Amino acid sequence: MFRTALGAVDPMQEVAVHLAKIGALPPPERADYLTQTFPTETAVAGSLMLKALDAVRDPNRYQDFIRSFIEHFTSLSSVYLRPETAQAMFVQFKNVMDSSGMKPPFGIAQMGKSFRNEVTVEHFIFRSCEFEQMEMEFFCEPGTQKEWMAFWKEARMSWWRRFANYPEDFVFRQHAKDEMAFYADDCYDVEYKYPWGWGELEGIASRTDYDLTQHEKHSGVTLQYVDQEKADPKTGAKPWKYKPYVIEPAAGATRALLCFLIDAYHEEERTTATGEKEIRTVLKLHPKLAPIKCAVLPLVKKDGMPEKAREIIAALLKAGVNAKYDEKASIGKRYAKHDEIGTPYCITVDGDTLTADTVTLRDRDTTLQVRLPIAEVVATIKARLEA
Repeated sequence: MFRTALGAVDPMQEVAVHLAKIGALPPPERADYLTQTFPTETAVAGSLMLKALDAVRDPNRYQDFIRSFIEHFTSLSSVYLRPETAQAMFVQFKNVMDSSGMKPPFGIAQMGKSFRNEVTVEHFIFRSCEFEQMEMEFFCEPGTQKEWMAFWKEARMSWWRRFANYPEDFVFRQHAKDEMAFYADDCYDVEYKYPWGWGELEGIASRTDYDLTQHEKHSGVTLQYVDQEKADPKTGAKPWKYKPYVIEPAAGATRALLCFLIDAYHEEERTTATGEKEIRTVLKLHPKLAPIKCAVLPLVKKDGMPEKAREIIAALLKAGVNAKYDEKASIGKRYAKHDEIGTPYCITVDGDTLTADTVTLRDRDTTLQVRLPIAEVVATIKARLEA
């Protein structure tokens, strides 16, 4: 129903399914093949066939959604995997507003899986048929959408650049008039400079009241807000009954993962103690993005060092710091491993730890090491992670 309300599912898709069943549906790039090869009576009769041919000639009319079937392969059992998380939030607008006592401006946010029948799957996880989305529908008074569009543009770009080593690689691109959806009155993309060129990370669209209007039309449920305190700008009468306008920031979480990995990946040439040149690989993830915040490493697996290291690990975990105990391989190789997986800090337990209650704290990005009392480890790590 969501798809039909938004004009996303055409009834002629059923005809396309019928053509596929009898082997008459060509691949998208050979849509002309059908008219050349199969006579009308082979597929369906009369005008229905002609409409089906129109649908086939325009692959976008039936390709965008990934389709499946419940029980038997019939038109009544058709289901579609959602291509976005947005529409459920529009349907829940009234429920959230009424049950939570909300009034515009307010937003509903959701994160989850989306599915699209992409024509081209490329660049690892940049473009795939299954991906994770983060979307929000922000409902505001008609006439205030430009103000809120500016607000969310600034807020979202600040979020992207906050975690980046190279914030200049994140830019805005405004959609041209002929590029925007017919119902939108403004739209910007947050783009990132990937190794293959600029690509979209997030779209921020001013969708007007189109979605609520369509859902209201097809459901018969009034989707509006009644403001008892304000007068209708057109009539001057109270209350003001209106369908909110919507600002929609829609970001790809899967693409966010990819771009931050690209942004963080560094290869640095350095000279070893023996004078040889080597490449140091380091993943300079922002501490808030790093899966492991701190590694605790006993210098050797004896003399009480593992036991002391595990005590420190327990204290860090209790304080909410995702820390990892690691005793395998030499200390140098363990440092290198944690540089490569993006661990911001390593704590080394050595002989002085047992006699002076101090440890070595190593910074991933600078490789600088300082001595630190064990009693200050948790507070120091937490302070650095929050900086």
